[in-house]
Amino acid sequence: MTLPVLIVTGFLGAGKTSLINRLLTGTHGRSIAAIVNDFGAINIDADLITGRTGDVIGLSNGCICCSLQGDLLRSLKVLLTRPDPPEHVVVEASGIADPHGIVAALLDPVLWASVSLDAVLTVVDAEDCAENLARMVDPLWLAQVERADIVALVKTKSVETGPLACRLGILTQAPILMPDDEALPLDLILGPGRVTRPHLHRHPITEDRFASLDIESPDPAAMAVFQDAMETLAPGLLRAKGLMNFVELPGRTFLFQMVGRRATLVPYDRPQAGCRLVLIGERGTFVPGDARQVLSRSWPGPIE
Repeated sequence: MTLPVLIVTGFLGAGKTSLINRLLTGTHGRSIAAIVNDFGAINIDADLITGRTGDVIGLSNGCICCSLQGDLLRSLKVLLTRPDPPEHVVVEASGIADPHGIVAALLDPVLWASVSLDAVLTVVDAEDCAENLARMVDPLWLAQVERADIVALVKTKSVETGPLACRLGILTQAPILMPDDEALPLDLILGPGRVTRPHLHRHPITEDRFASLDIESPDPAAMAVFQDAMETLAPGLLRAKGLMNFVELPGRTFLFQMVGRRATLVPYDRPQAGCRLVLIGERGTFVPGDARQVLSRSWPGPIE
């Protein structure tokens, strides 16, 4: 029996980690391991997986379909050789990853006998599509949607979803779920009964269009200065996320997330010292060196 692999893909900030947490905490009775890929040297998403244990493996520094393909294969082999291997593996792809490349990685001859692609689930952010109409003609976004076996349309509460659902229907024959309004159909996502679409053989998108900035500091940040810095940087950012401590609120850690101009700061239930932050933007629009200089005023000492 082969180990089934579910790939969860979607554009930067779509909501992949939140959906995976719902899968992991669902009442399906399966043992699931997660492999989490993030763009940048700091893998924030791996820390955000609910109840993370040794069954969460974090990969950093790029997209799985490019330089990290070998790391993905090694991680799968580690899971396969455990005394009690998982029944299912969920791979959370970076928001810059073209799933065609990840599918190609899973076709490695060494894994054929023991690993099988179960499905590609693409998470689509309805708010992002409504606020940024250019998203739906973005080549990477299109590649993620077109390769979907299942589409999860999320963040739908304040959006008229009819036109977007029609657009998705034109692009893909995959079933469209709306998990904000309904329970996740776990048997469809993780079990038999899913209609798996044939793999389209083409070269994945590997354009080096994104730049990132990773910041770490052992010190807490000054909240007002940090907020002002993020307001300044927001127009050039696609995504920002981090685990933050603030001078004004000692002993409390917060999860900071920004998608476009939408930002949230919520208490984080696993406190840590210092700060870790990742910023991602389009090359040319986002200049990491300039962003580092703007953010550096948020901390009393040097940042890494």
